[in-house]
Amino acid sequence: MIKLNSIEINVIEMPLKDPFLTHLGAVEVREGIIIKINNSDGVSGFGEGVAFSTPWYTEETVKTSLHMITDFLIPLLQKNPVDHPRQVSQLFSSVRRNNMAKAALETALWDLYSKCHSQPLSKSLGGIYSAVAAGVVVATDSTTNALRQIDQYLQEGYQRIKVKISPKLDYSLLSEIRRVYPDLAIMADANSAYTLADMDRIKALDEFNLMMIEQPLSVDDILEHALLQKEINTPICLDESINSFDDARKAIEFGSCKVINIKVGRVGGLNEAKRIHDYCYEKGIPVWCGGMIEFGISRAHNISLASLPGFSIPGDISSSNRFWEEDIITPEVKVQNGSVAVPKSPGIGFEINEKRLQEVLQWKETIVF
Repeated sequence: MIKLNSIEINVIEMPLKDPFLTHLGAVEVREGIIIKINNSDGVSGFGEGVAFSTPWYTEETVKTSLHMITDFLIPLLQKNPVDHPRQVSQLFSSVRRNNMAKAALETALWDLYSKCHSQPLSKSLGGIYSAVAAGVVVATDSTTNALRQIDQYLQEGYQRIKVKISPKLDYSLLSEIRRVYPDLAIMADANSAYTLADMDRIKALDEFNLMMIEQPLSVDDILEHALLQKEINTPICLDESINSFDDARKAIEFGSCKVINIKVGRVGGLNEAKRIHDYCYEKGIPVWCGGMIEFGISRAHNISLASLPGFSIPGDISSSNRFWEEDIITPEVKVQNGSVAVPKSPGIGFEINEKRLQEVLQWKETIVF
């Protein structure tokens, strides 16, 4: 049994170095939840709630996550002790959705469990890689800025570039990028900016030999993506449509996509993320680890997850300095020669930068078991 002593809930806020722009809006300041779970032996595990301040990506927000964590999920843990983090998904199943709130606690328990067993989180999950390939996102409102950012990221060694697109900026943007970088591995992320009425516009992007187009249609759609995939050569990758193992299974069976983006927070934790990975690996569907403009704790969990064998595409696992002047972990995540090393020390393999955490702390509550 994992004997818990207390859970600390921290809300932090940090400005991004540069605005993160999509057709849905701009993120200039990132608010987030940091969870610290302490056991009776004084060992601590850390997790991160990756909901945004407003419901632009999913229906969850920082405030709704706090409500779910404090009023529903922690009481479930208090009444139902677990032996292994794998049991948390089932325990939390009585609460519908709210996956980012669930993942904040579940990932902290994975970190705690791994530390108590003196093994890296990557090994607890079944990871095999000693380093994971790093990709990065270009999210801007102009072709000039996009080319400037791409040049910078390629100099830093990133192996794959993801570009945010929309009907306002797609063909011209990708055309110019492909002209300057004819052999660059490019992904296009639409964040549901299109409908089937844009079929010809999406088909036109086939000429750019993209690795994939991510979530071109509605956030909750599987059927229309299957219709679209039959008409275009570019592989479709689903992101927002995949909130569970069952979503992934249905999407693959329907032929809605040829690639899946796995985000720990979006699917409710590492156990569900691993289940999706295992199924896709069995079916020969490539997966990659998506990013959420995270702080270092969530980034550390992503590194461990991406060490599993099915993660064959570079994920959104960029250096800490991609977004932050100073992260809340030490050492900070660093991309070297296009990859990030998978930590070998117990748990997530990073320490908390307590000084920085206190500088950006907005609110804190401790719940004693």
